[in-house]
Amino acid sequence: MSDAHLTERPLGDGPEPVDLTDEPIQLSRRDPESSPERAGTPSRRRRLVLAVALVAGLAGLGALGAGGWRVFQEKDTDLSTPVKVAGLTRDDSERARSTADYLRDGFAADIELDKSVGTVYSDPADARRAVLVFGGTTLLWQPERDLDSLFGLMADETGKVTGLREVDAGRLGGVMKCGTTSGDGGDFAVCGWADHGSVVMAMFPGRPVGQAAGLFRQLREGMQTR
Repeated sequence: MSDAHLTERPLGDGPEPVDLTDEPIQLSRRDPESSPERAGTPSRRRRLVLAVALVAGLAGLGALGAGGWRVFQEKDTDLSTPVKVAGLTRDDSERARSTADYLRDGFAADIELDKSVGTVYSDPADARRAVLVFGGTTLLWQPERDLDSLFGLMADETGKVTGLREVDAGRLGGVMKCGTTSGDGGDFAVCGWADHGSVVMAMFPGRPVGQAAGLFRQLREGMQTR
């Protein structure tokens, strides 16, 4: 059979030829209804969730970093008992040393310390307003919690501390609190400070809380070094 009839058919009688361009044809198995253009909201939501998680994570790392730096700054603390500090004079009499040792040993029994201190400072203006200071150095991860616990334990020795409140801790930071307790001579102020490297308490017979807090900050300035 000849195929001449095929070659003689006019080309113009058929449909226009398909124009194939150089651009590749993109094949996809994706459902058109699930394309990003049609389902942009879930995609944006995922990005938003990831962004929020990232911000929260960075904030957490920042807080952890700040806390770690604070521990690093405060952990190596040294305490001394100068002969004169804050207008007071250290009382080295046998009676004063015995009292200071009793308070220091009792305090050290409640908390494990690397070094403990205890002393009595007399007030040249009024012998009845001697200040009893006791405490020590140690690594504290939660200074405020530990200080509150010590105030609670102090109730066993002197009676419940009432009106306990936070006061300005001064340039050395940490936390400082003062309240009122009672003794043989009546009510008196009691204060304590704590940071990541030290914890110290003091009794202030004859002084109200406001006055005791200011004096305690001065004592700390003269006793604590880092």
